[in-house]
Order: sequence, then structure tokens, then C-alpha cells
Amino acid sequence: MRVVVCGAGVAGLTLAGRLTRAGADVVLLERAPGPRTGGYVLDFFGPGYDAAEAMGVLPRLLAAGYSFEEVDLVDASGRPRARLSVARAAAAAGGRLVSLARPDLERVLREDLPAGVDVRFGTTVTAVEDRPGGVAVTLSGGERIEADLLAGCDGVRSTVRSLVFGPAERYVRPLPFRVATFTVQDPVLREAVGARVCLTDTAQRTVGLYGLRDGRVAVLALHRTRETAPPADARAAVRREHASLGWVVPRALAACPPPEQVHHDEVAQVVAPGWTRGRVVLVGDAAHAVSLLAGQGASLAVAGAYLLAEQLRRRPTAEGALAAYEAALRPLVLDRQEAAHRSARWFVPATRRDVLLRRVALTLLRLPLVDRLVASSLTGGPSSLVADLRAGRSVP
Repeated sequence: MRVVVCGAGVAGLTLAGRLTRAGADVVLLERAPGPRTGGYVLDFFGPGYDAAEAMGVLPRLLAAGYSFEEVDLVDASGRPRARLSVARAAAAAGGRLVSLARPDLERVLREDLPAGVDVRFGTTVTAVEDRPGGVAVTLSGGERIEADLLAGCDGVRSTVRSLVFGPAERYVRPLPFRVATFTVQDPVLREAVGARVCLTDTAQRTVGLYGLRDGRVAVLALHRTRETAPPADARAAVRREHASLGWVVPRALAACPPPEQVHHDEVAQVVAPGWTRGRVVLVGDAAHAVSLLAGQGASLAVAGAYLLAEQLRRRPTAEGALAAYEAALRPLVLDRQEAAHRSARWFVPATRRDVLLRRVALTLLRLPLVDRLVASSLTGGPSSLVADLRAGRSVP
């Protein structure tokens, strides 16, 4: 089987590696000129964690990751006003949770690629011709590839999805937020943050600071807005949007790197009624972005790619494998997308009243029953998807 995978992010790297190990001839395309170095810190757990274990990369992910126990919500003086326990969420996930910088997750997956993967940076798909039993893919350099399958793993604004399924406007559902992420090297800032996560206890906008290794601090800046157009200058925009926040935020903004090193984007979900069309399949955010408000976007990308590769390996036909992949994963996706809408009010409170209500809610989390219920809601509950596959049980 020959497969073209468009997008060398989390989903694409996972799928390319699994398919190559199963004997497929894989061409992996990436529009960017090289591996991406930007991205926020994410909590990796759930079905993707299980898939990483099955793939044998979990030890390397744990070595690259962080074990933040709590998130401090701090006021303008840096004083903690409330606390969210990551440890409780980890306990609800059976201890199977690690925090990872997205570039580190992609690096581990990239290093795990078999030698046979044909990786091409600075390349994307410009035309797709779906045929009975196969697909013809034209690349940005003019080359035409005949393949058995095309996998669109190219993110929220997927080129493959636009070419085959229709324009982004049909599928992308913006949420009323924009996010900016960047990393700074500042010893004073790193000492203030420590080896923890700090989130400003503010309305309408918030800045999260993550203490990383080597004196680095990852910065996540999120604000409420209906604006979806990207700013002309990402650095100027993030400074302007968050200039009113106190504590060490002005220092973090002053240390913000040049605009090309700042990831500034809308927060959005992708809602598609179907993820396959002929011999074209969507994977990861291209199919079902849940947004950073929901969590598990990277986990679902890894799990989905793992599931698709396994179904292609086990099923007698590609059509049956694609249908089984979608049927098994869709319920998990819908649950996480709904979770994003539930959590939006608390992640970035709209009003001062909501800020105060969040403090009260986090205080109530110390009650054992409430603690367990909320932690389970945050993690989405257990999934047997990967375990069923490994045990040879039918999925779905």
C-alpha cells in the first residue's frame, strides 16, 4: 500500500510511523520548511497516552515531559488566589498523565519514524483526484503521485479537507478566543514562576506561565474576542492585548520574541459530518479539532492515527478500515468538543463575578466527592479503545 500523509504534526508523524511499520510505502509532506519549534504546553493523557504506550514511545515522552502538580491562579501581585490540582486530574486518569511542550511531543514522534518514511518539507498538496481503489495527488512542486490512500493530517485549516470536502467555512467553528504562545529565556521570570504553572486570575484575558527546563518559560496568552483575522504583527498584538495584566506578565511580554516566533491563532473546533471520502481520510485536527479549551487534542490525534493504522492493517479492505476508524473515534471526539463549551466560562472568565465564582468552585474541589466528579469530567473518563485493539477485541 502506498500512502501520502499531508502534515508532519502529531497526527501525521504518528500515522506515517505506524503505517511504515505495517509495510506501507509512505510519503510524508509538510508545508513548513522544517520541524516546528513553537507551541504550547499540553496535558497528554487518555487514549493517546495508551496508544503511545502501545507504540513503545511512552518512556521517551515521560522523559521529555513535566509533572506539574498544581496550577496557581495569581493576582496582580503574584499572590495565589486559587489553585487547580493537576495531581487530582492525573489521579482520575490513573496516574497516566504527563505535561508536554508540543515541540517535544513532535520531536519524539519524529525521532521514532522508521528510516523508510519519505519526508518532504516545504511541500503540500495542490490537487487531488479520487479514483476507484486509489487517489492521484499533485504536489506543490508539480510532481504527481499515484497512491492507495491520502491522509489529511494538516490541521484546522486543512488543505486536503478544502480540496476534497469543501471550504473551511463549512467545518471550522471559531470559539470567541484568540491565543498566542511563545517561549522566553529569562532567569528572573523563571525564578518567579518556579517549576509550576501560573495563570493570571483575571477576566476577559489571561496569561499562563509554565516553568520549563534550562531556565525557559513557556507563555500562553488567551483573550476573549470575536475577531478571527490574524494580526499584522503577532508580537505587537499580544503585547497590546495583555498589557493591563500585572505581576511578571509585563516582563514576559517585553521578552516576547520576534513576530515570526509567536504562534497567534484563533481558537476553533472542526465539526465535520464525515471524515472519509473515497480513498481520502482526515485525521487529527483536520477531522475533529476539539480546541485547547477541551484538552486531549494531541491525545486524540495520536489515538486516531494509531487506530486508523491498526484498522488498515487488520481489515481486508481500506473502505472497511476507514469506516471502522471513524465509528470508533467519533464518540470520544463529540464528548471532548462538548467539554470545550463547558469549560470556556471557567478557563477565561468573562466577568469579575465569574472570576470570583471560579475561586469558590476551586475551593469546593477540596471536597472528595466533588473532587472526583470534576476530575473525571476534566479527563473525559476512561477509554478502552486502545486496550480493545491490543486485546484483539472488535472496535467499534
